Amino acid sequence: MFSKLLIAAAFSFSVFTAFSQTDTGKNTNTKLIKVNNKVYMIQGKGGNIGFSFGSDGVFMVDDQYAENINQIQQKIKSVSDKPVEFLVNTHFHIDHTGANALVAESGVIIFSHDNVRVRLLEMIEKEKKKVPQEILPMVTFSEEMTFNYNGDKIFIFHVPNAHTDGDALVYFTNDNVLHAGDVFFNGKYPFIDIENGGSLEGSFLAIDKILKVINEDTKIIPGHGDIGTFKDLENTKYMLSSIYKQVTAKYLSKKTEEEVAKMTDLTKEYDRQGYGTGLVKTEDFLRIVYKEVAKEMSSDTERIQKNKEAMEKYKEMEKKLKEKNKE
Repeated sequence: MFSKLLIAAAFSFSVFTAFSQTDTGKNTNTKLIKVNNKVYMIQGKGGNIGFSFGSDGVFMVDDQYAENINQIQQKIKSVSDKPVEFLVNTHFHIDHTGANALVAESGVIIFSHDNVRVRLLEMIEKEKKKVPQEILPMVTFSEEMTFNYNGDKIFIFHVPNAHTDGDALVYFTNDNVLHAGDVFFNGKYPFIDIENGGSLEGSFLAIDKILKVINEDTKIIPGHGDIGTFKDLENTKYMLSSIYKQVTAKYLSKKTEEEVAKMTDLTKEYDRQGYGTGLVKTEDFLRIVYKEVAKEMSSDTERIQKNKEAMEKYKEMEKKLKEKNKE
């Protein structure tokens, strides 16, 4: 049960900054940051992008929005004149896959978890002309895969039902950098896409798995936020555990979602650290947690009731059998 799991539960870089115009006319601050050795990160509008540069070419993780592609390409060229050959989508959200179609046009092969392609197909069907078919990944996998590229062993693995149902994490093992996608919002409350297979339990288990795969020297590219450390990820794990336990206690004392959403005393320790200043505000996160608790408790109650009904049925059958034997 999730409640049992939860209860148990300074580096240098160079920055190059460019300001570009988006289609909305607003300035986008696009940063190219060297993370470690051959691995870089781009911050800008949308999710963080990861890169491996080397003699083989350019390996890319996520691609933000289509409107940013020119600035992204300029940043790539400032490091290497070699082409991007491979792109991995960490999940299907458009702020991480929006430039897929444009990237694919240049011959890049796009990889993702099976469910990313499924979700993007659903999006194409729903949006019709708005989303091009070329956004779809060409190669998909179910559990894990490995690239041997740029002198690195790049290990890609799926974590189920975390941020979404198609999350893939990318670990540059030799360079000791992990791209966590939106499973990790560094120093902020995470967005958990429950409607598309995400869950609080899956998010907790995904972070737990990452901590077992990496080490204390690993640098972590989050889906959103600044480069993180092993300790930052541990803090996120403890945050999830702490708030989950407190919301569970309020749920068991018959507090409603509306009441719990206003209880900022439950999150004050993390709000002081700025967790509520990101995409997901404090009230929104408390609602996410409350819904998860209610769902779990409802599932437990339903299972207990079914077991009770089954036992009563068994006793009735046993009684009838005894009566028949007496005859």
